[in-house]
Amino acid sequence: MSGRRPIHLMLTGGGTGGHLFPAIAAAEAFCTEYPGTQVLFVGTKRKMDAVSLGNHGFTGCSVDCHGLKGKNPIELVRALLVLPLSFVQAIGHIRRFRPDVVLGVGGYVTGPVVAAARTLGIPTVIHEQNSVPGLANRKLAAIVDRICLSLPDNDGFFPVRKCVLTGNPVRQGIADLARRVRPEPATGLTVVVLGGSQGAHALNMLVRDAFCGAGRQRLGGLRLIHQTGEKDEAEITASYRQAGVPAEVAAFFRDMPDVYGRADLVVSRAGATTLSELAVLGLPALLVPYPFAADNHQEKNAEYYVRGGGALMVREKDLTADLLAEQIGRLAGDQVVRAKMGAAMRQAALPEAAQAIVAVCRQLISGR
Repeated sequence: MSGRRPIHLMLTGGGTGGHLFPAIAAAEAFCTEYPGTQVLFVGTKRKMDAVSLGNHGFTGCSVDCHGLKGKNPIELVRALLVLPLSFVQAIGHIRRFRPDVVLGVGGYVTGPVVAAARTLGIPTVIHEQNSVPGLANRKLAAIVDRICLSLPDNDGFFPVRKCVLTGNPVRQGIADLARRVRPEPATGLTVVVLGGSQGAHALNMLVRDAFCGAGRQRLGGLRLIHQTGEKDEAEITASYRQAGVPAEVAAFFRDMPDVYGRADLVVSRAGATTLSELAVLGLPALLVPYPFAADNHQEKNAEYYVRGGGALMVREKDLTADLLAEQIGRLAGDQVVRAKMGAAMRQAALPEAAQAIVAVCRQLISGR
């Protein structure tokens, strides 16, 4: 398929871990199927992106680029003025790396890189994680060769003839964990709280108040693992310590398979990547969508899993610490309901998503 040299796969996207992790999973699948594959990730200048890529053995580079959506007039003008530079930089990266295919996974940096690849005649694919696509993917849909969807809810955003339902790739360690059987714990369930990389503060405070306040007695027998994000880590840790709540707290957990492996119930935002991981693992979830997500896409994401019976959803504006304690306590106390929800989550999963995306890319490379 690749001729005399290894396949060159260029990935682009970023801005949040939700964009980066599926890209890493797709790259891992490509390297497994085609040993010797060369991977280059073109993304933002976020330190977290560079660290995550380095931990997986992939190299990255960046282009100067700024988001367009939700900006004030001055920021919007600045972002538009830098786009020609972004495009030229992307052209340079593509000519040096000579990719066989370019896969965009969302985020504003995807726009100039995928557009540059299309201009140079390189096969292009975008992957949309959410029920409501972001601005970059909406604009790119007209020029790319294929569009991979995580969820079947397209709502007419993309031309059907280009779309392939692949699912949302999960990292290899999580895919491996999904193949193991985890027995029901003999004592004390573990609740895992995932605020997400954005918008975690309100959820963090609600969980803290549920476990430290009026709901403390009801939730007292539960083990708690709480991922807070950097800003709230110190405050949440101090609150649990003062209230005598035994909790494992961190800004971010690097070993998510370990965390998920201990989870019986997850309280979470409704980012697409997290939901895909919960589905593959069959973990019941109480979802509190981030209310300020672009186009309210987190609520749309959550609704898909709620309809299938794998999750419950409470909007942040309707949630209090007492209600949260009540919901967690009810689910923790009903093993039958949790088992049904877990089975429904697995039914919604597409565990071979990474391999499906590789197949789409392979088809385009073969036809080139």
